[in-house]
Amino acid sequence: MDTLFINIKELLQVRTAPIEFVSGKEMSELPSIKNAYLTVRDGIITGFGSMSNCPKTDGFKLIDATGKLVLPAWCDSHTHLVYAGNREGEFVDRIKGLSYEEIANNGGGILNSAKKLQVTSEEELYQQSKVRLEEVMQLGTGAIEIKSGYGLTEDAEIKMLNVIKRLKENYPIEIKATFLGAHAVPSAYKNDKAGYLQLVINSILPKIAAQSLASYIDVFCETGYFSVADTELILAAGKKHGLIPKIHVNQFTAIGGVQTGVKYNALSVDHLELMREEDIEVLKNTRTMPVALPSCSYFLSIPYTPARKMIEAGLPLALATDYNPGSTPSGNMNFVVATACIKMKMTPEEAINAATINGAYAMGLSDKTGSITIGKQANLILTKQINSFGCIPYSFGNHQIDTVYIKGMPVDK
Repeated sequence: MDTLFINIKELLQVRTAPIEFVSGKEMSELPSIKNAYLTVRDGIITGFGSMSNCPKTDGFKLIDATGKLVLPAWCDSHTHLVYAGNREGEFVDRIKGLSYEEIANNGGGILNSAKKLQVTSEEELYQQSKVRLEEVMQLGTGAIEIKSGYGLTEDAEIKMLNVIKRLKENYPIEIKATFLGAHAVPSAYKNDKAGYLQLVINSILPKIAAQSLASYIDVFCETGYFSVADTELILAAGKKHGLIPKIHVNQFTAIGGVQTGVKYNALSVDHLELMREEDIEVLKNTRTMPVALPSCSYFLSIPYTPARKMIEAGLPLALATDYNPGSTPSGNMNFVVATACIKMKMTPEEAINAATINGAYAMGLSDKTGSITIGKQANLILTKQINSFGCIPYSFGNHQIDTVYIKGMPVDK
């Protein structure tokens, strides 16, 4: 049966013409219809408009949205949702004064997660991960990217990607998989980074490509992890196997990774807590999406991505959670949107654009989701009765969601 939402107080992110992403001044424009209706059939948006033009209700399942807003579900383009256990102990270590880098140098950080994941069965890893996925769906996420990178061995990386594949098969949410074998140098290769890179390129990557386990390839391009030269090596190898580049870059230091991303036509460059003028300049007029991860900055007490500077320079910007056990143990996109407004001085319009249409683009999904457009998936957030969409970031400690719909079906609470 077709579904008809009626009396929608405001229908947000209405795009009648195809659009991939918004940049610069366009990010402050959030098209909407007040007192609106929306129709859905077989999980697809089929129509919308003013209530004055609402179709007859016969034959529809009716949802009365009086006092409520409807907007596209969040598009979270950067997560590490598949992991084993947690790193609560490191959280306490940071409170006591140790830095993220010091914890990593003491055997914590990514290597700690890798050690746990390597001894966790695929079934147990799936069971842990599906709980997290169900939680973020309830919090409004309708499309998500999930990275490997906590395996750091051939078997464990493939295990992670198999778990992502199972999640994709068993849940209606759009899931994109990214191979992040170059997340850190494993302990076994502590003094032989070149050897590990060759393992990734010559052994792990061909198997992942042969089994179609990932769409994207990613690298942690950062001082103490992988250099620009290492990054180029990995991205070039990934492209040979049909994997589209993404990069973790400019989180703690700026070493030229943004330029590498542009050179290799990366779909996105993510983190960007430190942005130099030359980094902003090189991103202008490209198709590479900058992605900010404000809840990571919040959790680690590091600088926030300079959103105002980037948007005023004419760049687009996406927002994502970076959900992971070490630096962002939260997949709550509502908090991300709020933090972007509060700490990065983005307007609610800019933040919603960054978390919907631009986030969809950063996953290669802008033709499927991210806006209220006929023919796109009905991935929707129906809010509680609120004054305006400004209430979403304003009420940062409580989400304003009544019901989440993915492909037209309500997500169980």
